[in-house]
Amino acid sequence: MSANTLEDVLDEVSEIYTASGDDLATRLYREILLNSLKFKRSDLDTLDLKIVSRAMAEIRYAARVFKPYRNIRKASIFGSARTPEQDPYYVMAVKFAKELVAHEFMVITGAAHGIMKAGIVGAGADKSFGVNILLPLEQGANEVIIDDPKLITFRYFFTRKLFFLMEAHAVALFPGGFGTHDEGFETLTLLQSGKAPPMPLVLMELPHENYWESWDEFVREQMLNRGLIAAEDLSLYKIVHSAQDGVEWIRHFYSTYHSSRQVGNDLIIRLERELTDNQIDELNECFPDLLSSGKIRRTAPLPAEQNEPHSLAKPRIVLAYNKKSPGRRTEMILHINKLGASK
Repeated sequence: MSANTLEDVLDEVSEIYTASGDDLATRLYREILLNSLKFKRSDLDTLDLKIVSRAMAEIRYAARVFKPYRNIRKASIFGSARTPEQDPYYVMAVKFAKELVAHEFMVITGAAHGIMKAGIVGAGADKSFGVNILLPLEQGANEVIIDDPKLITFRYFFTRKLFFLMEAHAVALFPGGFGTHDEGFETLTLLQSGKAPPMPLVLMELPHENYWESWDEFVREQMLNRGLIAAEDLSLYKIVHSAQDGVEWIRHFYSTYHSSRQVGNDLIIRLERELTDNQIDELNECFPDLLSSGKIRRTAPLPAEQNEPHSLAKPRIVLAYNKKSPGRRTEMILHINKLGASK
């Protein structure tokens, strides 16, 4: 063994299995160790073992890089690596990232060239994460981020996309090719299915262009009209026509709404400011279809939220959420922001 002796490893395993208490982290350590043994018991092929080993290594390393920045909001920026630096969309992406940083966001990009480089140039390396991918045709990191410790290079797209979205509080799509649309539809799928927490998705388009407008027409004419998506799913994204409008929509999304967490059957929604009794009544009148029982009401922090101390001081509301329509949940968040702005 390289970094640890067999004795060191056995000591660590013993420490995990003999630890007093029953905290969640210890249970998960035990589960990870047990699953490792199950791979051996299952006598899997070497290729299977390579994928598991490399994926675990990538996840561990990336999580370690992101961990110190978990309480800072971040926006993932997707777009073409082929966009030249003189292109108006490159200029737009630089300005967009710069304005995000001015409002205390960090940015996550793919670390290569084109729109990805523009995002890092606008934000600066100190406020950027580069989430690179190894490709048969080498996609090297751009010179702005290449020596930064927040550059992570992944072998697998699935581990890379996990961190693109798991760490994001907003997503921006600039015009791009198959990869950009893959990332955009991945975001929409996770939002629509409730597998990702609510977040703003902005489609960045220059004035008088129709890159995303024509995409939106396809979504409405082919998906919506055929009943393949619901009308409320259209609330999951917004087309904007300037860097400033994109940043303002992201800020608006978090103007009264702060964050949310599912605890059992309850959805906890943390707020930047209290809602009045009348405003909570209005939510109950407008969104009864989201409730499996009871009413939307105020609540104190639940015991399960104690591991998120940065949000404990926030006012919050709670509802028995039926999980039937994340699109409607997003509509409720937008309505909460409207109510907060009217106070």
